[in-house]
Amino acid sequence: MSLGFPLGLLALLGIPALVVAYFLRRKQHPRVISALFLWRTPDQRAEAGPRLQRFSRETSLLLESLALLFAALFLADLQCGASAPKRHVVIVVDGSLSMQARASGKPVADRVRDAVAKVAVDEDAAVLTIVETGVRPTLLAGPQLERERALAALEAWRPSQPSHDVAPALLLAKELSSTRDQRIHFFTDGPLPEGLALPPQVQVRSLGKRAENLGLLSAQRRDEGGVATVTVRVGSFTDDVAKVAVRFSPKDGPGQTETVQLKPGTSAVVRAGFKTAGDIEVSLPDDALPEDGHVTLLPSPLADVTVGFLEGLDASALSALKRFVAIAPGVRLDPAAALTFGAPGSQARVTIGAAPPLKSFVGPFFAQKGDPLLDDVQLGGVVWTAGANPPGRALMSAGEVVLLSTEDDGTVHLNLDVARSNVQRTVAWPVLLGNLVRQARLASSGLPRKHLMLGEDVPVVTSAGAVWALKGPSGEERAVLGVGSLTVAPLSAPGRWELLKDGKPVDALEVLPLDPRESDLRTRGPYEVDAARGEALASLALAHPRPWWPLALVLALMLLDYWLTARTPRPAQAVKA
Repeated sequence: MSLGFPLGLLALLGIPALVVAYFLRRKQHPRVISALFLWRTPDQRAEAGPRLQRFSRETSLLLESLALLFAALFLADLQCGASAPKRHVVIVVDGSLSMQARASGKPVADRVRDAVAKVAVDEDAAVLTIVETGVRPTLLAGPQLERERALAALEAWRPSQPSHDVAPALLLAKELSSTRDQRIHFFTDGPLPEGLALPPQVQVRSLGKRAENLGLLSAQRRDEGGVATVTVRVGSFTDDVAKVAVRFSPKDGPGQTETVQLKPGTSAVVRAGFKTAGDIEVSLPDDALPEDGHVTLLPSPLADVTVGFLEGLDASALSALKRFVAIAPGVRLDPAAALTFGAPGSQARVTIGAAPPLKSFVGPFFAQKGDPLLDDVQLGGVVWTAGANPPGRALMSAGEVVLLSTEDDGTVHLNLDVARSNVQRTVAWPVLLGNLVRQARLASSGLPRKHLMLGEDVPVVTSAGAVWALKGPSGEERAVLGVGSLTVAPLSAPGRWELLKDGKPVDALEVLPLDPRESDLRTRGPYEVDAARGEALASLALAHPRPWWPLALVLALMLLDYWLTARTPRPAQAVKA
């Protein structure tokens, strides 16, 4: 036998009050008469006020006392022959990168761990549910995991999310609560976003501290001809002018330090070049948030694209294509090419040519600007000679004549007679062919981008007949489902992620722990928002329903008491006048 809510036994205080009420009950002595005229006027007035005297309704008092007893047992959550009830506490922790900021030498995340443990002890929690806010809310522990195991899971928590909306995590916590109005503890490090409708049962506590900080806002690397060019942007979130030393450290060569002076709230671009094919680390001096001052940039050379020419291609078009291949970086001729050019009607990936009747156009040309094949393609002053419309979806046209089209399988048709046009002699020609090469490069299996910011979706290109997965810095794996060009949800942790094909690494990328909004610690600080007063008792919710049998006994006892008190008394023998 156990009690889940001992405070419910306070209802037993009603029994002494009931007994006192019975003693003080005003009583009228029954008098039997044979006729109304024998009831004289002086006898009609009752004695006023309660009097302390012996009562005679012991059975009714006993039944009402038992009803109060079982009502108190229901409120105290009496469990007979069952295990002790588990008190459930729901906690939400902010997963932002700024939670790793040092306040008085101790990260805010450690302060949150201590505060969560204190709440679990103060509320005598047996089970915990811990939710982390993020771009996608994460269940760190639970639902309703034993307190020791939940706190152990919280020890491995490393907040590293970009700036995000906390409302989905609060909604998830509300759904995982034992009752609809159960109090939810939310721990963060800064003010809530403006316009956030905070549920009344959420109690907010900020453990952050205002601090000045210097951080990297972005980082890029480009490898070409064996030379790596690194470009970073450094931001100042301080109140005074700061002089920052930016350190570049290649893994296989000497480092380099660039110094930049920043005014409060400004940023500056710093560039450095190295002859290296290895990783390059970029770092700033440690401050309140060291995580945003250290990044590793992986080699990012352009993947080679092989180009082939099929028979039947017009001589003018073939000459213009060869001139482009001779100067384009990362493009080489190969018989087994991934990108092939040919005449209309061939099996080439890109067809160039025009069928009679031919007609020349000087513009204006109507183009689908949102299509990547037409990025930065400027057609001013271009003379374009075209023929019959090619198949596929039109990307560029002049009146009713389609100049450029694409099919669902990726085949591109250039309705162009190169000999009668001047497109190949303008800047539009290398840009258009460069876009075709870029599309072919992006279609090859692997990771098109080597560096991603926190919270960015991950582009991945996979092929059929293999099992693909992404492996994180701590060994966790995420399956990549689908074939072709895919977009994977943002990765959960910064650092190096490997692309696995049938369990073997084939490519890698680096998630950079950078977010300008998380680097600004000047808005952080302690504050509290209390939950609504009506939610106080709801926070003591239990992980099981209360038993119904005490309420059934209360109802039965009240009905029995009503039946006893409502009975018509047995008539007494009349008194003769």
